[in-house]
Amino acid sequence: MRILIINGPNLDILGKREPKIYGTTTLSDIEKRLKKKFPKVKLEFYQSNSEGPIIDALHTALDGSVNGVVLNPGAFTHYSYAIRDAAAAVKVPVIEVHLSNVDAREEFRRVSVTAPVCKGVIAGFGVRGYELAVELIINQD
Repeated sequence: MRILIINGPNLDILGKREPKIYGTTTLSDIEKRLKKKFPKVKLEFYQSNSEGPIIDALHTALDGSVNGVVLNPGAFTHYSYAIRDAAAAVKVPVIEVHLSNVDAREEFRRVSVTAPVCKGVIAGFGVRGYELAVELIINQD
């Protein structure tokens, strides 16, 4: 079992960025926690603040070498049709994850252009959202 976990812009500064919203857990902490919780799963982590490299990372899932993708597109969620199209091309489940409850925040955050091409969306459960997404991919029907 191999799962690709892709994080978008500003997630590299978790722990420093708006801790009242995102907490003090860093992206490295999330990766360590997932590796510890799922030791038998090959988890591959990727983060970029740029749209093109995220699209390239999604393209790596096209060859069938992964069983699923956990995608936190960050702010690209709301306007990147290019990331949406790349996620739509992936044949394995793509699960969109957000640390905060985007529907309880600013209005512009309530629209996801990527969600319609994902198997599902998990939002508002902090780090647990990543764990839930991995569990869903592991136990997919």
